[in-house]
Amino acid sequence: MKRIVKKITHWEAWPFKLLYAPIAPMWLYYMLRSGSVWFFTPSNPKLTFGGMEGEPKKEMYDLLPPHLYPTTINILPEIHFEDVLHQIKKNNLSYPFVVKPEIGGQGILFRKIDTANQLMAYHEKVPVEYIVQELVTFKMEVSVFYIRHPKSNKGKITGFLHKIPLHIIGNGKSTLKELIHAHPKAAKRLEDHLVKHNDSLHEIIPADEKYILSYAANHNRGAHFIDLKNHIDDELVLQFDKLSHHVNDFYYGRYDIMCTSVEDLKKGINFSILEYNGCGAEPNHFYDTGYTLFGAYREILKHWKDLYHISKYNSQCGYRPWTFLKGYKFLNKTKKIFKEMTDADAIIG
Repeated sequence: MKRIVKKITHWEAWPFKLLYAPIAPMWLYYMLRSGSVWFFTPSNPKLTFGGMEGEPKKEMYDLLPPHLYPTTINILPEIHFEDVLHQIKKNNLSYPFVVKPEIGGQGILFRKIDTANQLMAYHEKVPVEYIVQELVTFKMEVSVFYIRHPKSNKGKITGFLHKIPLHIIGNGKSTLKELIHAHPKAAKRLEDHLVKHNDSLHEIIPADEKYILSYAANHNRGAHFIDLKNHIDDELVLQFDKLSHHVNDFYYGRYDIMCTSVEDLKKGINFSILEYNGCGAEPNHFYDTGYTLFGAYREILKHWKDLYHISKYNSQCGYRPWTFLKGYKFLNKTKKIFKEMTDADAIIG
């Protein structure tokens, strides 16, 4: 009975569709008011589908100044592995680095690669185009949700988080497998971790040593979030106003960034943009940070309102929403790709 009560009351762990179901009528209202099912697609005109989902990461990186994101190369799954190694050498990438799908999200198929053998195992099983990216070693990963109406030169930051990837701390006695079983968040994705860390499961983790279970600092991958809203000020907003104007036509979404410190980020130094997500980005600052369910709903609805008004304005400026048929075909194609990636994610170590 206690487990049932805990599942009901612990809303942060609810499935996405269940969490959003009570406020879905408001999304329907915006569809009806705009006269378009895909009313949000003009929100970020240079991103496919407005960045709701299925947008290529290359699209995003091509809009950024090269020095603001890690060295990144695209790999097709059908090319010979020797060609993969050649491209890596040509671009001066060295181990360890990370790999992730060109179209994806939620940490699916995101891996840290330490050796050529690990890369070969990944390349042989991954069914989609993927990217190889330099591993950024700045000590802090942050998430910044930024919104700017096209009529305004100044935007706003609605969420600022420190994201800590899922990890366990060794005690010098227990094996990795035992520590995974004992960790409340890791145990929820038990099968995933047992597959991904199969080679190390019987190792005893030294006392006080940190072992990272997932380098994808997503909520659904067990990452822990620390609210940094007290650090939001004009200096921080100015940095993202500069980025928004440089990228041009990016008005609504979330940046995922590695940096040395909040202070350096505000100065515009010692940071690297891992990626940014368009209108499909969740305002994830209500997770782990003390929000009630109704507080989270208020936050989501505020963001949807901004999204609607930005999309409406851009539509009036000539960036028309996608037609129903175009969006329907695109989503079906994206769902098939997502299914392929999810299946592969379950078997790739």
